[in-house]
Amino acid sequence: MGSQAIQAQLWGRNPQAWSSIQEATCQSGYDHALQLLQLTADIHLLDVGCGSGLFCSEAYGYTKHVTGFDATPGLLEEARKRAPALTFINGDMEALPFPGAQFDVVTGFNSFQFAADVNKALAEAARVLKPRGRLIAMIWGNKADCEATAFLAAVDSLLPPPPPGAPGPFALSEDQRLEKAIQQAGLTILTNDDVPNVWEYPDLPTALDGLLSAGPSAKAIAHSGYDKVRTALSHAVAPFTQDNGHVVFRNKFRVVMAQKA
Repeated sequence: MGSQAIQAQLWGRNPQAWSSIQEATCQSGYDHALQLLQLTADIHLLDVGCGSGLFCSEAYGYTKHVTGFDATPGLLEEARKRAPALTFINGDMEALPFPGAQFDVVTGFNSFQFAADVNKALAEAARVLKPRGRLIAMIWGNKADCEATAFLAAVDSLLPPPPPGAPGPFALSEDQRLEKAIQQAGLTILTNDDVPNVWEYPDLPTALDGLLSAGPSAKAIAHSGYDKVRTALSHAVAPFTQDNGHVVFRNKFRVVMAQKA
């Protein structure tokens, strides 16, 4: 079984809040990827784990050949509202429903670390790339560089310990696990950058709505109940609340670009 059945449940709890609040927290990674890719009108791009379509809508400003792919129907509904001219497809990243060598670019923003089988997901990404095609994979940087670990620690405290090697936000961040998996898929790494990233919310209620829309929160809610999770997150967020009421987490993303032979 691939990742679709599990991840669709986790990320589909509140797709509207994810679309309107939380997805924008990836913006610095999107900007960095667009700078690296220098997209042109003839590029065919596939975004794996496209969520509610923010990156796809931005890539559409450079090329009209953009396809979004995600496990979660609710997020895809939001993506279609945001970018009705684009094609969005529901499915499993370990079994992409495309012929080989179809895309010039495949992107995956905070998606590959949630694959049930990372090696298979990256092999599928490599398979659908054209020769000389490029992959962009973005994950979290090291835990020590990410203040959002406070949010994730609060969520984890309401869950049983995960088995070794389980998918999750930091599953590929340490010990060059992402880089090794990309190379195992037969791709050559071109660039590897840590990108500063800031989550900023105008107030505590908005921060909680955004954080509660994420898959890890949904998993904790299913296990421990909504009220316990919201209370735990309220305590976790408190140290990051500024004098003006804004909630700010300073993090780093790792953005790796690789190429197919």
